[in-house]
Amino acid sequence: MRILVVEDDKDVAGFILKGLREAGHLAEHTANGRDGLLAATSQEFDAIILDRMLPGGIDGLGVLEMLRAQGNHTPVMFLSAMAQVDDRVRGLKAGGDDYLTKPFAFSELLARVEALARRGRAAGPETRLQVGDLEMDLLSRSVRRRTQKIDLQPREFMLLEYLMRHAGQVVTRTMLLEGVWDYHFDPQTNVIDVHVSRLRQKIDKPFETALLHTVRSAGYMLRAD
Repeated sequence: MRILVVEDDKDVAGFILKGLREAGHLAEHTANGRDGLLAATSQEFDAIILDRMLPGGIDGLGVLEMLRAQGNHTPVMFLSAMAQVDDRVRGLKAGGDDYLTKPFAFSELLARVEALARRGRAAGPETRLQVGDLEMDLLSRSVRRRTQKIDLQPREFMLLEYLMRHAGQVVTRTMLLEGVWDYHFDPQTNVIDVHVSRLRQKIDKPFETALLHTVRSAGYMLRAD
């Protein structure tokens, strides 16, 4: 399994990472909320171990709330010294799947996170994406905004799917070339600009609220304000 550990205490993080790797799992680590959110939205993980109190301007609750708002349902286990009942309830109500308090036994942490990951896989593959009032059905390959059907060419559909899977995140030109066109080099053409322009005409122009935004000198972002 691929597990993300978001923990600012170096000793605790090292202990967890060592144990996960010895148990045969791939484990990655970030030490603050902002980096944790970036890792969780740019990569696929089977489970996330998330501290409540984190530096970086975003605490654990903020990280989780932003993940869930973007439609990311990766199982999340809070790991925190905040052990009061109200703390645990707040974490679970924010979208957490489990809550383990410090100090903890690694054997219990491992059993819990493996159970969460199995539960996540049993839920089946994702078949529907949504950002604001824009919906994509991956089975029927259809797109709607509100009640209006939007007809897309195959490459436009792939582009929109990629943007929706990375909603709220800046998507760079390199990411699009690799993720949508399978190019591992920059062909120095305006192919991305052309397709983004066509996509914007279809998903934004007929509506009063724009979802697809250009981030100057960085790339593009699909978000519902």
